[in-house]
Amino acid sequence: MNSGKILTDDAEIKTILLNARTIAIVGLSPKPERDSNMVARYLQEAGYRVIPVRPAQKMILGEKAVKNLDEIQEPVDVVDVFRSGDQIMPHALEALRLQPKVFWMQLDIQNKEAADLLTRNGIHVVMNRCIKVEHEALIRQDVL
Repeated sequence: MNSGKILTDDAEIKTILLNARTIAIVGLSPKPERDSNMVARYLQEAGYRVIPVRPAQKMILGEKAVKNLDEIQEPVDVVDVFRSGDQIMPHALEALRLQPKVFWMQLDIQNKEAADLLTRNGIHVVMNRCIKVEHEALIRQDVL
């Protein structure tokens, strides 16, 4: 199995964003004013398929919500996580089973232990970066 790595280079992140089609968002809030909801709406508008991962929700942003990553029955390119750093490991373990290309921890979220586990198992990791901010900086600027 190929080794994953922690991605910090803009060119690598841009490549991920250009090639991704499906993004599972863990902790996606149904409330429009929450960051996770704003990011998900932006990603939908940018053409990505968003899978909401949120227990106790049936639908978010017109998509069927799942309780956890284990319920997803299709390939996922990116798992984007809106949970605090100390809550990351259970999602990292689910991601090992799902095998996305990238496990993305949003701005101000880091978990080195989870990142090491994922990269050892072939999954790239982005930490402490907002996927919307990165998309705006690396992709949208090319379109404008």
